[in-house]
Amino acid sequence: MLTYTLRRLAYLIPTLLGITVVTFVIISLAPGNPVELIQSGTMSSAISIEAYNSMLHLYGLDQPIHVRYVVWLKRLLTLDFGNSFLDHRPVMTKIWERLPPTLLLNVASLVLALLLAVPLGLYSAVRQYSVFDKVGGTVLYMLYSLPEFWVALLLIMFLGVKLQLLPFIGMESIGARELGFFGYLGDRILHMVLPVICLTYGSLAFLSRFVRGSTLEVIRQDYIRTARAKGLDDTRVVYRHVFKNTLIPVLTLLGILLPTVISGSVILEYIFSWPGIGALFFEAVLSRDYPTVMGLSFITAVMVLLSTLLSDLLCAWADPRITYE
Repeated sequence: MLTYTLRRLAYLIPTLLGITVVTFVIISLAPGNPVELIQSGTMSSAISIEAYNSMLHLYGLDQPIHVRYVVWLKRLLTLDFGNSFLDHRPVMTKIWERLPPTLLLNVASLVLALLLAVPLGLYSAVRQYSVFDKVGGTVLYMLYSLPEFWVALLLIMFLGVKLQLLPFIGMESIGARELGFFGYLGDRILHMVLPVICLTYGSLAFLSRFVRGSTLEVIRQDYIRTARAKGLDDTRVVYRHVFKNTLIPVLTLLGILLPTVISGSVILEYIFSWPGIGALFFEAVLSRDYPTVMGLSFITAVMVLLSTLLSDLLCAWADPRITYE
């Protein structure tokens, strides 16, 4: 296992290099740059050609793509993502500032989805073709088909604007820090309700059906029939034999879902004005803030590769029959 882990970690280097090359080229070839955006705005009548070229040189945009990539890669070796084109602040500082709100939102959503999806999937599999299974499956498929941004706008319109039951802008209300600890905590939870709902319902639908399918495959195995033939009740069979083996594909799936905890939800964070990584990424793309986009893309790529490795190791822990060479 140690040899396998070290070999997989070694494979991360060329994989990350390939990801950064593709990302850098796509961003560089996208139409427009920060200077052009400024020139097309209120400064368009005042800026001169000399000033425009000077700003290109300041940002390093007058260099060829491969030169700019090498300069960025040298900075990356020291974990320096450069400074943002928007406010000239270090990209790493901006990411660290936006990371806690994203973790708060996405961890709560992922935990809630797992707590609901696993028992729903198990019960639907055990009661296959029952009324609960059919109705629940239909409802979950309907939820999964609804776009998150559309549901977010509907919730804002009805629960936020018309009924005014829940806040929908930012992480906290004005003056919330003066309400004391419990008042501030309650205000923060109320601001989280709508974004968490939008992040959870799609994952809940997908995870519950995934757990149901995995459970049905385990239930049909010979050792489950043998356990029932020995006289074990269904509760013990499900929670002692079925559940653990169902976790193996679920752990593999979590390896894909874990990076979203860091990268956040770009559209939803922007809709709810949630000051997280997703909103930062959206703003950086719109403003052609290349250093910020590359920094966020690199961190997301690292998370995807490490979480995939972690899911493989967790599968080996859950099932001793799995070995890696």
